[in-house]
Amino acid sequence: MQNNMHPINDALVTNSLSKADYVATHEAMLARTLERIELKKHTQRTPDELWIVDHNDVYTLGQASKKEHILQQTDTPIIQTDRGGQVTWHGSGQLVLYWLFDLDSLGWSVRNLVSHAEQALEDVLNDCLISAQNKNHISAHARSDAPGVYLYNSHLSNRSADDDTIMLGKIASLGFKIKRGFSYHGIALNLNCDLSAFDAINPCGYAGMQMLRLADFAAMDANSLSYEQVTQQLIDNIAKRHAGHIQLRPIATKS
Repeated sequence: MQNNMHPINDALVTNSLSKADYVATHEAMLARTLERIELKKHTQRTPDELWIVDHNDVYTLGQASKKEHILQQTDTPIIQTDRGGQVTWHGSGQLVLYWLFDLDSLGWSVRNLVSHAEQALEDVLNDCLISAQNKNHISAHARSDAPGVYLYNSHLSNRSADDDTIMLGKIASLGFKIKRGFSYHGIALNLNCDLSAFDAINPCGYAGMQMLRLADFAAMDANSLSYEQVTQQLIDNIAKRHAGHIQLRPIATKS
């Protein structure tokens, strides 16, 4: 696994990993977190890290996940991990960002971390959807009752925005682990992946949850919106939040 570290500023660096094995990536992420914890005990500050990962196909189980959410066995490996949440899939065409942040130094609570992650996704997805001039009034929002970001069709009559009948499905998942004030794991955004991989599971533990990808709502190619452009927009948004330049909005109440 080759690391590609690039500083954004003195307080945040990125690390890009392609075709990454999940187990090796998790071990490296945990080892780095434990190393930073020890360094902090000796008053040595280290920059926070944002890992941009393209995983090989894998199903991962959260710490308290239930095996019954795996509906059928496939050739794709199933890995038990230590993040929150239930079962999900990672693989080609999905953007994974791991947030190795010192929450105490940032002054963030775990709720702040989750809200920043969801709102960063909302910001970037809604910019992409507006740029695509979608005529169906599709928009991205977090929910109050289930972590992640979902797409809604806001042009279906005059129903209130929290009416489940206008929710189209889930486009981004999140799950974190906090160890002594440091976060790791993070978010997964479906860009142009093969969604059939989710057919073998109850995504995030929700039976019948429709999984979505951005490519079905905004053209993704070299002449319009590319995988790399979305990735950079999300990195930029997270970096601004990390630096305190984007403040949290009131928590969304969609359900």
